[in-house]
Amino acid sequence: MHYLEEDTIVAPATVPGTGALSLLRISGPLSIVVTDTIVKFKGSPLSETPGGRLRYGEVFLADGTLLDTVVVSVYRAPHSYTGEDSIELTCHASKYIVSTLMELYCSAGCRLAGPGEFTKRAFLAGKMDLSQAEAVADVISSNSAAAHRVAMNQLRGGYSDDLRVLRDHLVQMASMMELELDFSEEEVEFANRAELKALLATISDHIDRLISSFKLGNAIKNGVPVAIVGPVNAGKSTLLNTLLNEDRAIVSDVAGTTRDTIEETMNIDGVLFRFIDTAGLRETSEFVENAGIQRSIKKLSEADIVLAVIDLTAPADESVAALKDIVSKVDFTNQKLAVLLNKWSKNGANKNVTIINNFVTSIENQIVIFEISALEKIGIDKLKSFLRDCIGSVNLQEDTVLVTNIRHLEALKKARVCLSDVATGLASSSPTDLVAQDLRDAISSISSILGEDITPDTVLHHIFKNHCIGK
Repeated sequence: MHYLEEDTIVAPATVPGTGALSLLRISGPLSIVVTDTIVKFKGSPLSETPGGRLRYGEVFLADGTLLDTVVVSVYRAPHSYTGEDSIELTCHASKYIVSTLMELYCSAGCRLAGPGEFTKRAFLAGKMDLSQAEAVADVISSNSAAAHRVAMNQLRGGYSDDLRVLRDHLVQMASMMELELDFSEEEVEFANRAELKALLATISDHIDRLISSFKLGNAIKNGVPVAIVGPVNAGKSTLLNTLLNEDRAIVSDVAGTTRDTIEETMNIDGVLFRFIDTAGLRETSEFVENAGIQRSIKKLSEADIVLAVIDLTAPADESVAALKDIVSKVDFTNQKLAVLLNKWSKNGANKNVTIINNFVTSIENQIVIFEISALEKIGIDKLKSFLRDCIGSVNLQEDTVLVTNIRHLEALKKARVCLSDVATGLASSSPTDLVAQDLRDAISSISSILGEDITPDTVLHHIFKNHCIGK
């Protein structure tokens, strides 16, 4: 592509000053030539070095002062990350050394790379599709074993392969439709309607599974949202601190101490959870506290798991009233609710427990109850096990496909709507050209995830490859 024949770019691939070594990445037609002018090597110049080799060299300033000793990795096009001639230069992690090297490269004809430009060039060179390019950032930012596994599968093309299989089946359907349009005057029917409906149902079911996987995929990628809610002084902030094993939230006997939401993440058995400590729920006319309570209600509605912290030392009628209010705000079709009877060590099995248990068992929806003491860390391990079990088995295999990207989700939803229109058209014997257009729209939506265009020529190629009429 013409884009790959343009300027040579340079950027640090690591953060200077955070370790012993730093890495600079240079890519473009001048990367090897420019490095030869900046780094002094013993023996043959870098331009004569084959790809896949390491060279040791020294970098001197204009006055002859030694700046640093470096190791240079040589990558020859097309066998590099970007598909271009590329250099990876390892130096010591001094901010001064890195910035000086950057200046030397820019003075020699390179320019600073834009955000994500190396991966953009890899995509434009056909080294990866668009979904794989997006996965690069996910791999870098993954902070749990499950998130890393999902991102690596997408980066290695597992997700892309799955989408291409779906798209190829749809292209096959479209090609048969196009054939019918070409022979419309002869009223020839190339596409067996029964087979088309069966194939359409199979593909639609597959897309439905991908769409359904987004909730788990997004939770694994960004953390499972867990809202900690309850009345004032129930021990919500103490629970957050205990879960995190640090003093993250301010704890006080003064009611209404927490006036805004506090979010922190924690890794439990390879899965990231995002805990949200909220303001105590109560009636108040105080403006700031009321604003915090409204945020609490919003976070409660957005959470996958709701932890209702109830103070066993409070009057039972107040606790039941608070719990009723929380239950009324939980969507049990999409959310899980656990009632945490806090300050258990102070009261043990008192009458409040019986009253609350009776209330919970009177509700048809299943609610889990835990006796805990957030301050004394009683019942916390059982709570963590519950949280981990809430999202089901995440023993992800290397080929597990989950949707984690909102752009992909919207494209799949659009494709699913188009396929529903195709099914309706087939069932009502709609004109072939209308059905074919809905089919093309579905193919286009799936292809947009991969960053690939499906043109009429693609369908024509499939027709002549698989349906050679009259040779």
